[in-house]
Amino acid sequence: MAAYLRPREEGRIRDEVAEDLADVAKTIGNVAEYWLADPQRTVEAQSRLIGGYLDLWTSALKKLGGEKTRPVVEPATRDSRFSDPEWNSNPFFDALKQAYLLTANWAADMVEEAEIDARTKHKAEFYVRQIAGAVSPSNFVLTNPELLRTTLTSNGENLVRGMKMLAEDIEAGGGDLKIRQTDDSKFHVGENLAVTPGKVIFQNELMQLIQYAPQTETVLATPVVIIPPWINKFYVLDLTAEKSFVRWAVEHGLTVFMVSWVNPGPELAAKGFEDYMKDGVLTAFEVAKKAARSKDFHAVGYCVGGTMLAMTLAWLAATGKKPGLASATFLTTQVDFTFAGDLKVFIDEEQIASLERKMLESGVMEGRKMANAFNMLRANDLIWPYVVNNYLKGQAPFPFDILYWNSDSTRLPAANHSFYLRNCYLDNKLAQGSLMLAGKTLDLTAIDLPMYSVATREDHIAPAASVFLGLQKFGNPGRFVLAGSGHIAGVINPPARGKYQYWTGGPAAGKLEDWIAKAEMHPGSWWPDWLAWLEAQDGKQVSAAKRIPGEGPYKAIEDAPGSYVKVKS
Repeated sequence: MAAYLRPREEGRIRDEVAEDLADVAKTIGNVAEYWLADPQRTVEAQSRLIGGYLDLWTSALKKLGGEKTRPVVEPATRDSRFSDPEWNSNPFFDALKQAYLLTANWAADMVEEAEIDARTKHKAEFYVRQIAGAVSPSNFVLTNPELLRTTLTSNGENLVRGMKMLAEDIEAGGGDLKIRQTDDSKFHVGENLAVTPGKVIFQNELMQLIQYAPQTETVLATPVVIIPPWINKFYVLDLTAEKSFVRWAVEHGLTVFMVSWVNPGPELAAKGFEDYMKDGVLTAFEVAKKAARSKDFHAVGYCVGGTMLAMTLAWLAATGKKPGLASATFLTTQVDFTFAGDLKVFIDEEQIASLERKMLESGVMEGRKMANAFNMLRANDLIWPYVVNNYLKGQAPFPFDILYWNSDSTRLPAANHSFYLRNCYLDNKLAQGSLMLAGKTLDLTAIDLPMYSVATREDHIAPAASVFLGLQKFGNPGRFVLAGSGHIAGVINPPARGKYQYWTGGPAAGKLEDWIAKAEMHPGSWWPDWLAWLEAQDGKQVSAAKRIPGEGPYKAIEDAPGSYVKVKS
């Protein structure tokens, strides 16, 4: 409590809970109003819930009498909250679990069946899911059999350890809870993360450009320039040696350049999309071409880095400039935000206006706020298991590189973030062909070059349906690949691990479900498929001796991964 109150008493942070709760109450109130407006509907809703409870009561009595009965309701197959055997064997905990599931399912059905506008329904579905996740009996000591056993066995020492970690995590969050998802002490950028050899060969106030050292005698003549998202740090593409996309690429004969975005402070508040395009993407293109002594290059964009890449290509087409792009690869990239998923819950005129007012004060959006939003998309995987494990069981989380990266968030310049939210998520202007950037109207249909696009089947940030729809806006939809797993694991999937799968088929057209029905499934990683596609564009090789970082026109500034990526928020 002291850790929570101190920064508030000192005026260092301001609570924003009231605004969030007001929106939740207003949204769920719209659902309640629908059901209460008609007495018959009200009775129907009440009867449905009470009927479920009566069925459960009957089932519980039979179970107490020694009779075998089928559960009235069961958790989803992938729901790990109720994996402890006592949730099934103990009549009390079994009844408690089923009562919770009945109530949560009933609440979800009330939202689904309410005849209200689509946006309000989407928000209500999200909020009800968050509330249901929070009040699960698995999250409390007295209603979780495993926690109860642990607490009694250790005489409460688990809770003492947990409260100590809770205080530490509130301190680490500057007065707000920053849930630890991994053991941060086990990871150090540049030591056991982002260790692929290379040099920073260029930098300005927005980015550093890294050129990685070749690891083969010859390399593909056309280099690869990667534009990662600025919402997170680039080293998700260069994690441990075993998981590094960058290391795999250079080991397979590619010359790789990587943009490392700055972690901006208030002094960069006015930097917008035009600045990021010109001083970031376009500058990286020109520096990479000169450093590699190549007139052509392949561009790769990941997530919002891919959205920026698409905007850049459309802007180049509008200006008639030809920078020498041989191909473009998009990884989990949205350009049409019609089906952008649960992130749209946080984005309407009122919420963006409120966010803009807050960003005016600080000049940036704090990275932890974006990280919290991403975590809420999968709260039952990324929030509540860690609350239970850390603060109630009193156990430190295991070291996990991806979750360390996930918590290593970056700030976002006010102007850049506002432009992105308004023009993409709120108004969807890029897909409509009405977005103005640097004096030009962007037309995605004018982009006509070889393209390779990857979506992931379980993506909560860039849903596959959204990526698939967006590809149909381009002049050339190119090759579409659907990978297994989610936004990170589906992309960072080294072939050596033999995990997941990917699907290939015809070009992106029609509905995703129809495309999947006709697609061919391949086990393992999509990386080799991409490499073969890239080499098919132009397989010419050159001596790797010509691609040593720092020995060309740009001298080495420092070793990879550079200093920008090490700046903490």
